[in-house]
Amino acid sequence: MKLRVVIEPDEDVYVAYCPELPGCVTYGKTEEEARKNIMEAIELYLRPSKEDLSEDAKVFEVAV
Repeated sequence: MKLRVVIEPDEDVYVAYCPELPGCVTYGKTEEEARKNIMEAIELYLRPSKEDLSEDAKVFEVAV
């Protein structure tokens, strides 16, 4: 899967976000730190939830 990452300067930091993942935003003091942080944020955003499911729920995985 390929996702766009946008890094923009903002006052004393660099803000990084992924337009395809609403709310997936972070920042860093440097561009490199912002890039590292957004990669971690994307991994956390896409991590499966640990939600309790009912016994009759059907669960499957998809690859995109």
